[in-house]
Formats: sequence, C-alpha cells, structure tokens
Amino acid sequence: MASRGASGPSIIIGRFLLGLYFLVPGLAKIFANGSQLQLMEARGIPDAYPLLMFAGVSSLLGAAALMSGRYVKLAAYGFVIYVLLVNVLIHPFWIIEAETQNFVKNLAIMSGLLVLAGHAQFRWPSLSNWWKSDAAVLNASQPLTACPEKDA
Repeated sequence: MASRGASGPSIIIGRFLLGLYFLVPGLAKIFANGSQLQLMEARGIPDAYPLLMFAGVSSLLGAAALMSGRYVKLAAYGFVIYVLLVNVLIHPFWIIEAETQNFVKNLAIMSGLLVLAGHAQFRWPSLSNWWKSDAAVLNASQPLTACPEKDA
C-alpha cells in the first residue's frame, strides 16, 4: 500500500489542529495581552511588549502556514524553537514547581511539531508561488513519468 506522505487525512487534521493551537493564542497576544505581558514581566523578560507582539505575529503567520499547508517544515521547525524558548523562559519548572504541567505539555506540542516536520518536504521561501500549497509546488516541480505499458 502506498504512503500518502504529508497529505494524508491524519497529517492534514494534525496540521490544522497544531495551527489552531498557535492561532488562538497568537490573537490573544495581539488583542488581549494583559495577563501574558504581566507574566513575561514577572519572569524578568526585557522588552516584553515588543517581544510579545513579535510572538503574536509569528504565531499568526506560522499558524496560517501550518493550517494551509504552506511552508510546513519551516513553520514547524520555527515553532519548535519558539516553544523551546517559551518553556525555558516562561515555564521553568525547576524554579516554579507549578509550571511542570505546562512544561511537559509543551514538550508534547514540540514532539507533534517534530513529527510533522519529519513528514513535510522542505520548500525554500520564495515570492514565486508563495500562495500555493507545498504539495502543489513540489508536485509541479516533479518530472512526469510515463505509465508502464501493460501486457496485452
């Protein structure tokens, strides 16, 4: 049985749900950021507001990429770095025991992102065909092969 690669139903649903996981908090970082800003300041993160806005915009762009199937590998690896930074800076369970659940939950999110990145093909960012899905661009770049002749 042939593998469907990065376009099977499980991968598509997983991409959408992971994207949703970053989309909703991304909106909150931009439009309702009071509690998140307080948390960042409480953790001693300098320039918290500009970093929070950067995280919000990055979350929205990355979520859109995951949910739409565009630049999936790049978005997934970008989110792995982002979640790793959030874990170390915001959820230091070795200092604040109550953060253990958030830290471990984020490890699970990172594992899902790594699996997704492992199934996605890399596509260089480009102004050419940026609106097309990874599958459409990568399939168009594959040479067409002739069908083998069937015996009569």
